[in-house]
Amino acid sequence: MLRQIPNIISILRIFLVVPVVWALVNGEFEIGLALFAVAGISDAVDGFLAKTFHWQTRLGGFLDPLADKLLLIGSFIAIGWLGLVPWWLVALVILRDLVIVAGAVTYHFTVGRFEAEPSHLSKVNTAVQILLVVLVVLDSSMVPMPPVLIATGVAVVTLTTVWSGVNYVVEWTRRAERSDHG
Repeated sequence: MLRQIPNIISILRIFLVVPVVWALVNGEFEIGLALFAVAGISDAVDGFLAKTFHWQTRLGGFLDPLADKLLLIGSFIAIGWLGLVPWWLVALVILRDLVIVAGAVTYHFTVGRFEAEPSHLSKVNTAVQILLVVLVVLDSSMVPMPPVLIATGVAVVTLTTVWSGVNYVVEWTRRAERSDHG
């Protein structure tokens, strides 16, 4: 049972997505930011528990990134809906994840078992996406941010989103080709 604690935390984090998005869309930025922080802290806790006590499971390997992606996509949709980031950026963030999921499913059914392994670039992309959400929400609520900081965040998220998406396509295409020749 203890082994399932990280999975339970990930499931609870998935349930936090709706209240975070609701709070943001309704202009309750402080509440949205607090819930976003709770989700982020719980992500760190479940990862720590899974690694420290060797409680990693295949289900956890699916739930944890799913919770992260749902929270980020939901948050981007909310701040896009409010006009706080451009819609093309929201679409780009969603498109990258759809390409990765479609690639994973295709790989699984045409090549073999797919093991999700976030690249370092993907981790950087996730970190800058989180940072941009936090900056935009702070700017809209309690701490005005310099416009150049938000613009830089949009540019960095754009760059890392495209770069990490292309990196996944190239890497998994190479793995599929090696698998065909192996």
